[in-house]
Amino acid sequence: MPQILKLLSGGLRILYIAATDGRYGGAMAVGDGIRGVGAEQRFLDIKTPLSEWVQTVREFQPGIIIGYPSAIKILGELVANSEVSVDVCRVISCGEPLAPGLRDYLEKTFGTVVVNFYGASESLALGVETDREEGMYLFNDMNYIEVENGKMYLTCLYNYVQPLIRYEISDLLIFRQSKESRYPFRQADILLSRSEDVIWFESNEGKRDFLHPLAVEGICVEGLMDYQFRKTDKDAFEMLAQVSNQEKKPHIRREVIQQMEKILHEKDMDSVRFFIRFVDEILPDARTGKKQLIVHEENVSSVAGQKKFEKSIRKEKEVRDAV
Repeated sequence: MPQILKLLSGGLRILYIAATDGRYGGAMAVGDGIRGVGAEQRFLDIKTPLSEWVQTVREFQPGIIIGYPSAIKILGELVANSEVSVDVCRVISCGEPLAPGLRDYLEKTFGTVVVNFYGASESLALGVETDREEGMYLFNDMNYIEVENGKMYLTCLYNYVQPLIRYEISDLLIFRQSKESRYPFRQADILLSRSEDVIWFESNEGKRDFLHPLAVEGICVEGLMDYQFRKTDKDAFEMLAQVSNQEKKPHIRREVIQQMEKILHEKDMDSVRFFIRFVDEILPDARTGKKQLIVHEENVSSVAGQKKFEKSIRKEKEVRDAV
């Protein structure tokens, strides 16, 4: 409470960066919350040109930034390149999975705590994570959350329009057994992993198996800021990697190869081919404004594209053999 009172006493200016050009639940909830504390607000749509981002931030000078982590990362890059300067006391991530490397980057760039907020269409207020070691604290006073046979079920207790509807949620939730907690809320590890994010592969012998986001979204290497997986064939995928320091690419490549080979070996999927492609930036989906962890691109549309892919595979194998 002292922290809250201190924040409110300073005349807060809150910037929300996400998809805002429609009736998005997150945008409406943030707007209501900002008005509730009497703060000044500004919305910045993810599709807005970067020149307008710079102008808005320079004029508004926000004290708190809320939004998709992929969107906040873009602002962080503007800050790192000295195109804008900000003095913020909180960064609040919501709407997408927050990778460990990206969290570290945001905390270092903005020099403040990153709060990871968990919500869904069925209930916008499900939980919050301020320390990834502690995990997510669930708002179990506002929701009745169950886990049965690996499935998550949610009953929202504050929705007066559609009361007591038990939803099946496709996110993966694992309750923590630790009884030591600073707060009277249940702790859990939660992955914003929809069922369509599972990557299925098939070997030449017809054996099918999958990689779940649970297996791949915890990759953590110093200097690896963000990443995305793209399925390119029935037995192959690539990892797009964005790094904070170009000189660390060889080290990051070696570390990622070792971690990924271990993941595939534990799943008995050693025949699955993969390679790493470094990119300047991983952009959010143009339609939704959110960054996808997994993109399905099973069909290589041209012979040239297939040859390029195979060349990359051979190059990756050479590096892997050297490791």
